[in-house]
Amino acid sequence: MSAYHPLTEKEAIQIALSLDGYFPKGASLTSREIGDGNLNLVFHIVDSSSGKSLIMKQALPYAKVVGESWPLTLDRARIESDKLILEGELAPGLVPNVYKYDPELYLTIMEDLSDHIIMRQGLIGGTRYPKFADDISTFMARTLFFTSDLGMNQQEKKQRVKAFINPELCKITEDLIFDDPYTNSPNNSFDPAIQDAAETLWQDSQLHFEVAILRDKFLTNAQALLHGDLHTGSVFVTPESTKVIDPEFAYYGPIGFDIGAVIANLLLNFAGQEHWSTDSETRNDFRRYLTDSVRDVWNLFDQKFRALWDEHGLDRIASSTPGYQDYYMNRLLQDAVGFAGCKIVRRIVGLSHVIDVDRIPDAAAKEKAQRLALAIGTSLIRNNRNTQSIEEIIDVALSLANK
Repeated sequence: MSAYHPLTEKEAIQIALSLDGYFPKGASLTSREIGDGNLNLVFHIVDSSSGKSLIMKQALPYAKVVGESWPLTLDRARIESDKLILEGELAPGLVPNVYKYDPELYLTIMEDLSDHIIMRQGLIGGTRYPKFADDISTFMARTLFFTSDLGMNQQEKKQRVKAFINPELCKITEDLIFDDPYTNSPNNSFDPAIQDAAETLWQDSQLHFEVAILRDKFLTNAQALLHGDLHTGSVFVTPESTKVIDPEFAYYGPIGFDIGAVIANLLLNFAGQEHWSTDSETRNDFRRYLTDSVRDVWNLFDQKFRALWDEHGLDRIASSTPGYQDYYMNRLLQDAVGFAGCKIVRRIVGLSHVIDVDRIPDAAAKEKAQRLALAIGTSLIRNNRNTQSIEEIIDVALSLANK
């Protein structure tokens, strides 16, 4: 195969056939480009005779949502492949297997998860995932603890920081989450019905103060190797299985950012239930499931991270000083709450929304969901540094929904 170029479906099939021993000899393969994100081509390769299949993901040198005027580094494909492999070692069974990485084509070949569904779509359809909170808390606890100064050699960690420098994709986050929503940016996108709410965001200096603190943490606090984009569109699920995908935004940053992303997207679906639930009883019941999930995600993460620290902690003073672990974990909770708020606000008024809210067909229900999401998000941002319990976040969401 020649030097980098976006692959055609025919070329994807040729590469698949070249994988030693994966497909039977003489296999007749079909390919379908299924990418629905902004940054990549994704090919689904299938051999109908044997039933074997795989996924090929190739980085594009620009953001599809904007076009070639928004160039992006192709090295993010290496970062994603390396991160997936590391996640597979630290949290086995919770990510797809990587079969091969081609550094010339910036192409990752990995396990097909067609028997799973994107979690965001499942939640919209009213499906509950009883293993999700346990699985995602395990994933976060293990991938974040063992890449932090608490759980790995601190000099080796500094080398890993260097390997996962990801400035271009971090720049997307820095702008779209921590800047654009709070000013009249051309990157923003929102319905005219909530113009007043957007303008309120632009003028709220108290909110800007809290966002500036959170932005500074994202810019400077290299606590652990993050997934970097851990929303419900980056999780494949069944009721019995959870698989985390798409870590191309991986970099060393504040642990609370990954936790906050999970919480934010559960709460965005919470807001979207204004439409997706057919009646108030169903809506209240499913919203309770979502807030229970928020509670379980944090509480299980907290328990598992502490257990790993107690058993595997390498930093003597951090592990032996009374009260420090409690201080550290409370700080993670506060960071997670603030980052969750920023994630929610961005998905309503910034670039690139979520279908939980954006695909609501009824204008009045959509506006109500948008305003609820903004109320929850801004409340979490304002109060993040005072948070002492995950119950406070649940109380905020339920009280605002019941107004």
